[in-house]
Amino acid sequence: MIAKHDKQQSKSENQVTLSALDITKEYHTGEVIIQALRGVDLELHEGELVVLLGPSGSGKSTLLNILGGLDSPTSGRVFFRDNELTAFDNRGLTAYRRNHVGFVFQFYNLIPSLTARENVTIVTEIASNPLSAEEALGMVGLAERMDHFPAQLSGGEQQRVAIARAIAKRPDILMCDEPTGALDSKTGLRVLQAIEQTNRTMGTTTVLITHNAIIADMADRVMTFADGNIVDIRTNKTRRSVSDLSW
Repeated sequence: MIAKHDKQQSKSENQVTLSALDITKEYHTGEVIIQALRGVDLELHEGELVVLLGPSGSGKSTLLNILGGLDSPTSGRVFFRDNELTAFDNRGLTAYRRNHVGFVFQFYNLIPSLTARENVTIVTEIASNPLSAEEALGMVGLAERMDHFPAQLSGGEQQRVAIARAIAKRPDILMCDEPTGALDSKTGLRVLQAIEQTNRTMGTTTVLITHNAIIADMADRVMTFADGNIVDIRTNKTRRSVSDLSW
């Protein structure tokens, strides 16, 4: 059982939420070996917002899936606080994902026959200390749309429902894989504002994958990927508000 920590601690304390040590990932297609990750090392700190920047195929999503407990590395070790995820069995990884990680993907994966409120409630019913569906939807600006079905919502609204669903269980970590990839600029900015607000108000360690370099300005740190490895890490002196971004 992984213990919950108080998330009201300052980022300046520099406590590590997730760490990866020499992570590799190989896929075998017949006799061909594809190296998706080539010895990745990183640390993610409590409450920070980190952007993983790089082109498609550079290893960002593979790393996110490993950090989120959706996949296992070929070699290397991953730690959530003091717990080694790479030593967990499937049951342990399932508990880690359920209790500590929220996921937001490019495609919303909402249940069409359920309202926005009901899509979020599915998560709150299995979480140990959830927000209410109403509170989570209110945080992403959908208080007046919670009884609408996905088909009655715009793409940006559906993505914000997906964010509300992810944050309703009060996750320690929010993993966002190209959350604006299917959206136009104006709509994408609304989605990023919801992610930014979650990070600032809940203190959730947030990892956001994108190939859009402009989005990197909203981060505390930016990790640039190429050919399965991190080739650059920079710290933004000041995080730009999403309201100041445009592309």
